[in-house]
Amino acid sequence: QVQLVESGGGLVQAGGSLRLSCAASRRTFSNYAMGWFRQAPGKERTFVSVIDWKFGIDLYADDVKGRFTITRDNAKNTIDLQMNSLKPEDTAVYYCAASPKVTASHTEYEYWGQGTQVTVSS
Repeated sequence: QVQLVESGGGLVQAGGSLRLSCAASRRTFSNYAMGWFRQAPGKERTFVSVIDWKFGIDLYADDVKGRFTITRDNAKNTIDLQMNSLKPEDTAVYYCAASPKVTASHTEYEYWGQGTQVTVSS
């Protein structure tokens, strides 16, 4: 059974930082790109960032570029999302997901975590 488990969410003031982590349960994730999406209340799920497992190719949504950094640890089967200079509009449930390719389209992700809440107060 494939599992993705997120951790690291919480409450932070605007301008602060949080680090999210996603642990993957299977070694086969060496063949998957790993991404982060977020969903604010009443809004659609949107792309945040993705990283290729083998080569470290990464992409970011325009509204997080320069503030968020995605990294991976192949030995631990984990990916992290370092979020700096957080804004109230970053408030959302953040989801980790796995896809056979590097893509920003949520429809191409096969596996999803349960999500972790990030709340940024003004």
